[in-house]
Amino acid sequence: MKKLLIYGGTFDPVHMGHKNAFDAAKAAVSPDLCVIIPNAIPPHKASFGLVSGEHRMNMLKLTFGENDDIIYSDYELNREEKSYSVYTLSHFKEQYPDYDIYFIVGSDSLINFSKWYEYERILKMCTLVCVSRQNGDRAALEEAKAFLEAKGGSIIICDVTAFEVSSSEIRKMLMNGETPSCYLEENVVKYIYENSLYQKEALN
Repeated sequence: MKKLLIYGGTFDPVHMGHKNAFDAAKAAVSPDLCVIIPNAIPPHKASFGLVSGEHRMNMLKLTFGENDDIIYSDYELNREEKSYSVYTLSHFKEQYPDYDIYFIVGSDSLINFSKWYEYERILKMCTLVCVSRQNGDRAALEEAKAFLEAKGGSIIICDVTAFEVSSSEIRKMLMNGETPSCYLEENVVKYIYENSLYQKEALN
């Protein structure tokens, strides 16, 4: 069967750590098609500088490019209910019945995966592709992998050097007047300043 690689996240903003994770997962899976899905953001987070789905989608396209093997989905942005991963995966399983689904997760998510909503149902629908978010977490990942495989899951752990930066740290840098160019694609930096995103004056 063909392979569908799904990558979801808040991506606020998307940074090189996200791109490195995606590239590592693609190398491990060799998918026929990829779906990138920005998550919806709860309204109560607006005061912390989080930006619209439209802006985040545009930044994703600037980072990952618009290629024939990549689809950018607004499925979660358009949902009125909470966007639990189990619903998103069910949706794409219905949309692509001839594909095996691979779902990218960070190391922190894999370690805490048993706390996810209907996690055992998720394990039946897809293979988890884990990309490390911090160095030195391999032992914990192997332990989580063994636990989830005992539950019937299929897990791939990618060997990649962790990119230890978060979107929240980048937002703080931007709000403090710093330019985190080393963490973002050049076109994304340009887009952020052209649209006055994550700037203090934009939050007032």
